[in-house]
Amino acid sequence: MEQKKLAIIATKGSLDWGYPPFILGSTAAALGYDVEIFFTFYGLQLLKKNLDHLRVTPLGNPGMPMPGGMEKWMPVLVTALPGMEAMMTSMMKKQMKEKGVASLEELRELSQEAEVRFIACNMTVELFDMQPSDFIDGIELAGAARFFEFAGDADICMYM
Repeated sequence: MEQKKLAIIATKGSLDWGYPPFILGSTAAALGYDVEIFFTFYGLQLLKKNLDHLRVTPLGNPGMPMPGGMEKWMPVLVTALPGMEAMMTSMMKKQMKEKGVASLEELRELSQEAEVRFIACNMTVELFDMQPSDFIDGIELAGAARFFEFAGDADICMYM
């Protein structure tokens, strides 16, 4: 029986959008899937050595639950006020810690230990004047054509 494949495209580089590719990728790998994640545009932020700069994105995310049910009465526009992004990031990190949710660094490391392959989009790296030394070890720099070699045969393809 041929091994199932999961191809993920990660385009978002915020704290809240960083979790899905690592959770789904590591879970699929644990279930025996061959997994590749293609990081492009802002998703490249997830491959940087230090992830402390990542923030939650409350603006434009009306589905985000807020403490005390604030999302029911607080206009989304309020999330654009200065300091709201930092406050929401702090609250999210606190809640994750209290609930025992692994950090992004831990999930990323777990993914690599499970042999999930990380592909950094070479075109985007060049576009944003990034350097390979900006990223963690164990990634591959390649173009979209290289990713399509894998994704074209994947059983599941996800865009995040």
